[in-house]
Amino acid sequence: MKRHPDLLQLSREHYGALKLARDARRVAGSGDPIAVAAIAQHVVEVFRAELDPHFCVEEQGMLVLLARAGQHDLVEHTLADHAELRRLARLLANPDADTLARFAELLQAHVRFEEREVFEAVQAGLAMDSVESRP
Repeated sequence: MKRHPDLLQLSREHYGALKLARDARRVAGSGDPIAVAAIAQHVVEVFRAELDPHFCVEEQGMLVLLARAGQHDLVEHTLADHAELRRLARLLANPDADTLARFAELLQAHVRFEEREVFEAVQAGLAMDSVESRP
C-alpha cells in the first residue's frame, strides 16, 4: 500500500506491532505458563517503549486532523482501541493467557483498522490539502 510520506513511519511501526501480536497469540495458545509470563513481560516493555508513544503521536497528530475533518467515528474507534490496549497492557503485569490472547487479538485488529480505514481517511485529507494549497 502506498503511503503518504507523513504516514510512512507510523505504518512501518505497525509491522512490529503485528509481529508482536502474532507472537503473543501463539504463546497464549500454547498453555505454557512460563512462556506466557515471558512474552507478557516483553509485551509490557514493548508497549511502554514503542506502542504507547506510537499511540500518543497518532492522538496528537492524525486524530486531531480527522476530528477537524468531522471523522468522529474513526477518532472514537481509535481512541477506544488505544484505551483498551493500554488497560490490557497494564493487566499483563500479572500475566495470564486469556489477557494475552485478548491483547494480541485487539492489537492485530487495531493495526488492520488503522491501515485500512484511518490511514486511508488521513491520506485522502492530506491529498486534498496538497491540491487545495496549489496556486
